[in-house]
Amino acid sequence: MAVAAALAALVAVLGMTTVLGLYGRRTTQTTSDFLVASRGVSPWWNASAISGEYISAAAYLGTAGLVLAYGADMLWLPIGAAAGYVLLLAFVTAPLRRSGAYTISDFAEWRLGSPAVRRIVTCCVCFIGWFYLLPQFQGAGVTLRVLTGAPVWAGWAVVVVVALVLAGSGGMRSITGVQAVQFWLKLVAVAVPAVALLSLWHLDGRSDPAADRLPRFGRETRVHAPTGLVVTVRAATVVTARGPVDGVRRAGESVTLPPGRHEVGPEADVTFPAGAAVPHYEHLPVQEGDTWARPFGRGEEHGLYGTYSTLLGVLLGTMGLPHILMRFYTNTCGSAARRTAAIVPGMLALFYVFPVLYGTLGRLYTPDLLMTGDLDATILLLPQRMVPGLGGALLTGLIAAGAFAAFISTSCGIVVAIAGTVSQCVRRRTGIAAFRVGVVFALATPLVLVPRIGPQGAASLVTTALCVSACSLCPLLVLGIWWRGLTAAGAGAGLLVGGGLAVAAGVARLFHGSWSGWPAALLVHPALVIAPVSFGVMVGASLLTRRRVPRRADRAMERLHLPEDVVVH
Repeated sequence: MAVAAALAALVAVLGMTTVLGLYGRRTTQTTSDFLVASRGVSPWWNASAISGEYISAAAYLGTAGLVLAYGADMLWLPIGAAAGYVLLLAFVTAPLRRSGAYTISDFAEWRLGSPAVRRIVTCCVCFIGWFYLLPQFQGAGVTLRVLTGAPVWAGWAVVVVVALVLAGSGGMRSITGVQAVQFWLKLVAVAVPAVALLSLWHLDGRSDPAADRLPRFGRETRVHAPTGLVVTVRAATVVTARGPVDGVRRAGESVTLPPGRHEVGPEADVTFPAGAAVPHYEHLPVQEGDTWARPFGRGEEHGLYGTYSTLLGVLLGTMGLPHILMRFYTNTCGSAARRTAAIVPGMLALFYVFPVLYGTLGRLYTPDLLMTGDLDATILLLPQRMVPGLGGALLTGLIAAGAFAAFISTSCGIVVAIAGTVSQCVRRRTGIAAFRVGVVFALATPLVLVPRIGPQGAASLVTTALCVSACSLCPLLVLGIWWRGLTAAGAGAGLLVGGGLAVAAGVARLFHGSWSGWPAALLVHPALVIAPVSFGVMVGASLLTRRRVPRRADRAMERLHLPEDVVVH
């Protein structure tokens, strides 16, 4: 029943996307339509589109899973995501819109007069976009696998085909309507089940998860390990095992798992009795209720540094996301861009209330995910766990519709940003054909990488993209808009150092093995170190080359900061 509901939701979202995309395509004729929707989008409509674009797999799936596993520490992520738009409103939106550029690369060359800086910015846009596309593919694969049993590549294929058709056929004008409508779809899809499940939890009478010392199975639960697991058992537990466990093949007999580390082999089934403490996947902390419910309660190594670094990366990274910034070019003027940016934090704050509720309920009803490490499935599995039957299937279908909308809207926005930037870098007089080639280029790289990186949390992948943005494009925009003394040499040096280090850390995090101590903290959370270095290199190199400040810097600053009805000579 849940499978049918999920497939129906997928068909409904694809049908709605097709109709909205075709409607937008009818009025798409020029390059300006493809890149910036002819700068005619109203603030409210654009704010809805930006919010729909920003609520990606990380927000929809990842936030609930992180709250389930790590508790109160993860609340900083939605706070940082909404607060980042306050900085964006204060420092970037209106001046960037007044610049008249189509893309961030256009802005960089217009402000600094350097084709070399333009090319470096284009590379940064590509890496940020590719890191951001990876969790959309992963999330779509997890959603289809969990709800229908389909192979993970089927989810990747859905996202790629829809993004290819929608972005390639209508560009920005086509996806604006899709993203705006899908924000409200995602809000309804996450809010209605959350309210229903919260009411059922109240009637169920289960204890507050913060009051329990260890998460426990609420009923007899069978856990299947298709590829094998390494788990940590906190308290001695008697289980029924079938398949290899700790190197011994079991045939359905009872086994006592003492406290410590245990290996569950591929295709093994382990059945836990009701009330048993939940073993944890080896990379997840085993937290009692009081440590789970308060910040820094679990005493993780370098936890304070990691929290502040992640928060800084999200705050500054939001200011430099190319697919978000590109949307402000679609406003009619700078003041409209400011109004758009002011509306967005309210929309995001409203949405983020609900994934936190799913993560809290997940500690009671889907604790087995702490053992499998499949945290992104929390929001998908909760309805069926709490409401077996038709009611749970309908709620699952509604959640699935929002999930597919999240993958599609974010992917389309990223693809348009990469395609527009790359096509203009290759051909100054951008044609629609070059833009469509850029769409294929934007999708090809992450599609090649995603099978090689293995299972990754959506939120973890998105914070990597935000870190690259915080260490490269954010310093360029802040200094380029507010400091006359920025030079092309300074900007290029900062982009290469900051962006290069952040990309290297992200690649090592994806493909290298586990780390420990300070190397792990710096690799997983590098923004607190690299972002100040990037700002410092840009400022220092610019001061060393102060004689090479662009001659038109004064006129550029006037255009960025004077009202648009004032003519700059």
